[in-house]
Amino acid sequence: MNFSVLTLTFIAINIDFFIMLIFLLQQFSTIKVMIGYALAVFALLLVGFVVGDVLGKFLPEWILGILGLLPIYMAFKDDDEAASTVSKSAIYTVFVTYLSVCTGCVLSIFAPVLIGKSWLEFGEASLYLLCSTVLIVLLAKAVESSHWVQSLIEKHGEILMKICYVLIGIYVLFDSGLIAHLIKLL
Repeated sequence: MNFSVLTLTFIAINIDFFIMLIFLLQQFSTIKVMIGYALAVFALLLVGFVVGDVLGKFLPEWILGILGLLPIYMAFKDDDEAASTVSKSAIYTVFVTYLSVCTGCVLSIFAPVLIGKSWLEFGEASLYLLCSTVLIVLLAKAVESSHWVQSLIEKHGEILMKICYVLIGIYVLFDSGLIAHLIKLL
């Protein structure tokens, strides 16, 4: 498992959610935000893995490299959907908020990254990303009162997220063997 790609993927998907996470931390306890966030990340990661696994059984990996175009598409797609959820519990609110904001990104980006990976690699990736969610929540909690950090994220967060998406897409195109296969055809 390429942990640098996982890290880049996780940051790209969650950079826009980071601001929302700061707002959620102002409303709810840190532990409840952490649990809701971790459950949502794991649920979407599992769905992305299963989709990638099913596609990987029917198609050669180099063809699935076309899925690398999805993160690139996501980088240029203007779709800032805000999640407003009224719910019964903090954990549920964070879970539903994350799903409503990040489902498309997570599925379109993690499915290509997880194609061809074993259940063991999925487990390693899940553990790594669940630890990453804890770190992100703690980081958000540490900076939630800093106005200059919020300003920086609001000012440059979108472009940084788009750059990460493009880099992930390019990685998938090359890692899958699609580019090498296309070069052979030429």
